[in-house]
Amino acid sequence: MSETNDFTALVIGGSVGGLAAAHELRAVGAGVAVYERSAGETSARGAGIVMQPEVDALLARLGRSASSVSVELHERQQLDAHGRPARHGAPQLMTAWDTLYRALREPLSGVCYRLDSTLRRVQVSGHDVTAEFSDGYTARGNFLVGADGIGSATRMLLDSVSRPEYAGYVAWRGLEPESALPSDLLDLLAGRFTFFTSSGTQMLCYLVPGADGEREEGSRRVNWVWYTNVAEPELPRLLTGRSGKHFAHFVPPGELRPEIVEQVARQADASLPRPFARLVHLSDVFMQPVFDLAPGRMVADHAALIGDAAGTVRPHTASGTSKAFGDAAGLAAALRGWTPDLPLPASELEHWEIRRLDRFLTLSEAGFDLAVRSTLGAGRGDRFFGAE
Repeated sequence: MSETNDFTALVIGGSVGGLAAAHELRAVGAGVAVYERSAGETSARGAGIVMQPEVDALLARLGRSASSVSVELHERQQLDAHGRPARHGAPQLMTAWDTLYRALREPLSGVCYRLDSTLRRVQVSGHDVTAEFSDGYTARGNFLVGADGIGSATRMLLDSVSRPEYAGYVAWRGLEPESALPSDLLDLLAGRFTFFTSSGTQMLCYLVPGADGEREEGSRRVNWVWYTNVAEPELPRLLTGRSGKHFAHFVPPGELRPEIVEQVARQADASLPRPFARLVHLSDVFMQPVFDLAPGRMVADHAALIGDAAGTVRPHTASGTSKAFGDAAGLAAALRGWTPDLPLPASELEHWEIRRLDRFLTLSEAGFDLAVRSTLGAGRGDRFFGAE
């Protein structure tokens, strides 16, 4: 890293939150290196993303408009049990994880971005922080940012007590090329945010850019998520993939076992409006359990946690990505002007932490309330996907 940098930052986690942190820290004079635990190209961990102001703001500073990475919707529609829509105008921009990832990654082409880097140890000595990875590689900087998601190794090293807690429901997901869908189904869904709610289940759907960021009609993708209550004892079965591998927080496309896929399809036929059931049948389904992780502290000695590494919010708020971006922007602002020969700006970091924890609490309460209204969560509404 250049000696002209005010300080050097090690960012643990190379998803969109980590990339946002890299951009924000570079903007206040830091030299940055990013370390991602995935061995290859990172997978789309959630597919669709609702464009929020924090994301828009960073894109604008990078010379990109929100619309350049998004599909524009014009209406919201709620389907009844028979698939009949009730509509109203609601303009909104929708992007996708991989589209946003590319928009953030490409401007960082000259920045160290090391894959297959699982954090094992952190040491602080004076104004230096050293990160040691599972392959023996070490990196030294002046500040470390944990942006490594709900399964954060950074958080485990800084706070070995906090653990994610299962919220009582899962998100089944699909992301399919619009060109692969029947025209009548696409006519219903295109240009609209579509949703359906019943006891213990909720499904929503919207279009996002194509696999290479295409926004033209015919080249986009249909993104959907279907929340269903699932008893916790069922999780180990659902999280065991085709190969026998057990996944902790995300079962990627192609890994759901055939009997689970069949069960999902049968449940879709039994509980969803016909258009949504058809969509499930036409999709390569993947799955994410919903977890709650309450934040403890976000700041430690020469280190901080952001995004899901610091604490999770329910997906109904559509704020997981924007929370990480807001965390990153505020952290960079707190570190602006700091150099390693000075004490850490403790007051600024404390104020950042207080503000972000307050924001977290607001989002967390909103997400919980939205889940309760949809009878989603432990002890609420009907349950699905019991062992047969």
